[in-house]
Amino acid sequence: MDFSSKLLERAVDEMSQLPGIGKRTALRLVLHLLKQPEEQTSRLSKSLLDLRENIKLCSNCFNISDTELCEICANPNRVSEIVCVVEDIRDVMAIENTGQYRGHYHVLGGKISPMDGVGPSQLTIKALTEKVREGKIEEIIFALSSTLEGDTTNFYIFKQLEGTGIKTSTIARGISVGDELEYADEVTLGRSITNRIPFENSLKS
Repeated sequence: MDFSSKLLERAVDEMSQLPGIGKRTALRLVLHLLKQPEEQTSRLSKSLLDLRENIKLCSNCFNISDTELCEICANPNRVSEIVCVVEDIRDVMAIENTGQYRGHYHVLGGKISPMDGVGPSQLTIKALTEKVREGKIEEIIFALSSTLEGDTTNFYIFKQLEGTGIKTSTIARGISVGDELEYADEVTLGRSITNRIPFENSLKS
């Protein structure tokens, strides 16, 4: 792709680094931004800089937050004794959209995947097990995607929690095996949370 401007080429190269954005789409987006009023582009740039510089991870659940504690953990009406374990913020948003869950979350930041070089130490599993051992949690709900990596991560955490006496459950398999949680429709996901089953039962299926 030939460019008449090095500035344009550099902007397109950076835009094309985003997931699902090829060079042609990146060029279309950059040209669109050039046609917009300068203040609009400035607001976009500032919002991205603010996001990068000021975003935090909740000190309790590792959800993305503007403050030390995210809005969910800081809400006194949430049930802090029940914790739903998810991969990332997209899964938190998907479950919240169902309106069927009123507990807390724990965001792992990924799934165990030796092929991708992701091991337990690179996730927030240790922080989760420490919270359990402090005796503040009564139930852990495993809500990772029904993939090999998700099931491996669930089982690893389950083994780490052996002997603690904590109740462990997993979302009901209204979610198809192999599906990513964030793509499930809200009704199915809501029912899967409500009709969760003991995690041990999922090992027998």
